[in-house]
Amino acid sequence: MADPEAVAEDLDALIDDLDYLPGHFHLEMQLNFEPRSPASLRARDLKLQREGLRQELALAAALPRRSAVRHLLGACAFYLEELDEARESFLQVAREDPGNLNAWANLAHVYGRLGQEEEEEACAARLAGLMGLAADADSEADGDAHARAARCLAEQGYAHGFDVGCASPEERARVLAAGITLYDKALSYGQQAIEIAKDQPPILNRLAKIFHFLGKQDMAIGTCNMALDILRDPELNWQAYCTRAKVHVRAYLHDLERVKMGLGGMPDRNHLACAKADLEEVVKVCPGLKTYLDIGQVYYYMGVDAMRELLAVDEAALNQALVFLAKAGELELGATLPELQLLRGKCLRIKGEEANAAACFKRVVELDDAGCSHPEGFGCLLEALLAQWSQAQLSDGELGREVDAWLRRAQGKYPAARLRQELQRVWRGHTGEVLGLARALVAQGRPALVRLLFETMEREGEGEGAGAGAPRGRRAFSF
Repeated sequence: MADPEAVAEDLDALIDDLDYLPGHFHLEMQLNFEPRSPASLRARDLKLQREGLRQELALAAALPRRSAVRHLLGACAFYLEELDEARESFLQVAREDPGNLNAWANLAHVYGRLGQEEEEEACAARLAGLMGLAADADSEADGDAHARAARCLAEQGYAHGFDVGCASPEERARVLAAGITLYDKALSYGQQAIEIAKDQPPILNRLAKIFHFLGKQDMAIGTCNMALDILRDPELNWQAYCTRAKVHVRAYLHDLERVKMGLGGMPDRNHLACAKADLEEVVKVCPGLKTYLDIGQVYYYMGVDAMRELLAVDEAALNQALVFLAKAGELELGATLPELQLLRGKCLRIKGEEANAAACFKRVVELDDAGCSHPEGFGCLLEALLAQWSQAQLSDGELGREVDAWLRRAQGKYPAARLRQELQRVWRGHTGEVLGLARALVAQGRPALVRLLFETMEREGEGEGAGAGAPRGRRAFSF
């Protein structure tokens, strides 16, 4: 067996020369950094990613793609502390592709964590041989060395598209840019221009997803169309349908936000029709949590008025949204997704089921990560509670206790500026109810809570965080 210290020195020299390192656990992905979210939420995100990867593995025909997916499954298992499963994933790659550099590097990492030093050293020696460092390198490091390096880098680039734990779109873009850099290196080692992608739907689908994340939606649509021109069968090419649907939904929501700010005309609902057609194809052959959630979202927006979401325009579409959301909720991880609960609560509110809607919104607040910058669930909860109170479904005392408990919980969950903006949105849309709430709280002897609620409203008159059309110079309240 090769001297481990000598092998390590040789590996360092090769890395300096080639500017790459086999394995997935050193990559600059959020997956490999110290988690910023609680362990339970981190585990939820890893399990969601693993579910999608297992779906991809079931449909992956080509060996290179299977290997890339198995590496990611192994990484997810590793960070879920399922080390035996992680080891088996990497071993499976090594069995199918004995020259796979990432397999031996990843196995060495897992064996190191397990404290199995002999196995770790054996994997390191095998890796050294494949990279042309061992004494018997001539028998292993042949003319395929460049192809192995290209495969190693391409698998690493592929992994960046499945990162877990990015806190912002900017962070996500940095991760994807790093993945593209690795793909570029892979192409240079393999001495192939990107021309190979033109006839390869899996490669086209990865490119389309990257374009989508980077905001280049026209390129994403065009790339999806190229993939579907080659392979239209949704069972074999469901990724292209899913990505194209996501692009259409994003386009609709982008236009919707613009019109709400007074910057454009009504959003084109044809985007929803296109997304629905694509997702209907997918859900027939590849049902799953994300697909149910995506198509449920499309049906929700088809069922409500664009400007006044509390107004139903298509009751059948809303009912269909609830059907798909219920299917998603039946799956293992469905109850852990705040976006599912938010969408379900919105549907129930429109149908007049305020109590059930409020229960969904409470769950959203519970499930949101600490520091989450989207307090919409709390705002919807406050609206649902006000609606119940105005319909005499809650007494003054019950309303006061609910608002007190959930406002304090929201303060510990969301950034103050974002929570302020959400409270201002509720204030502008429900001024009468909020004033009634204030009077009820004062009557209950809760002036401190009233001040807490209205201190943000006073700032609105100063222009801080006020949205388009917000009232100015509103008289300050004192109780």
